[in-house]
Amino acid sequence: MATGDGRDEALAGAIREARQLIRGATAATLATSADGQPFVALVTPATAPDLAPLLWLSTLSEHTRHLAADPRCALLFTGVADGPNPQTAPRVTLTGLAERVPEAEVPVLKARWLARHPYAALYAGFADFALWRIRPQAALYVGGFALALRLRASQFLPDPAAVAAVATAEPGIIAHMNDDHADACANIARAFCDGEAGEWRMGAIDVDGCDLTDGNRTLRFVFPEVILDAHGVHVSLVRAAREARILR
Repeated sequence: MATGDGRDEALAGAIREARQLIRGATAATLATSADGQPFVALVTPATAPDLAPLLWLSTLSEHTRHLAADPRCALLFTGVADGPNPQTAPRVTLTGLAERVPEAEVPVLKARWLARHPYAALYAGFADFALWRIRPQAALYVGGFALALRLRASQFLPDPAAVAAVATAEPGIIAHMNDDHADACANIARAFCDGEAGEWRMGAIDVDGCDLTDGNRTLRFVFPEVILDAHGVHVSLVRAAREARILR
């Protein structure tokens, strides 16, 4: 019989994997509705520092018109199946409310989205596109076949104080890593993210990890533990850089 500590540990593990599935996704399935008719579409998400999914959407798309009329929606993030049975793939269904990102927030959050999808710079300036954010309300995490766990937003969203601390330090850390430690970024990409040789640069940081890009290639480096402040980012990156030098 599972103890209280065992259940807490299992919950913490599920939350961590759910957040990594959301943070690391380059594609997801968006569910909307119009006049009672369900509709699904492929979208390319990134995440804000607080884990809210970000979507760069065209006003010409049906799902964008649906969200404008009814902000209730869901996103399905899917991992890799363990073998031939798709049911063994870890996945998260996140439910929430969609909103257009206010213009004052667009430059910073759009940069985060482009760090996840650098190829999209070709159309990122089109007038019919806008940045949307999904405010999470709840989630269903499925860790594999017959393993499901419902999560409240208060359970799986990161600590706001930690989010703010890392977001404040993010521009300086990224500039420092790219200007002074580009070799460390490349080593981390190869050693921990199965990346090929290249000119890897850091594109975004959050409490769970960071995005590394090389041209149109994007990789996700996951911190060994959730970060609480800039010092935690420094410690994790220094440790990763040292280990990556040995493993490269």
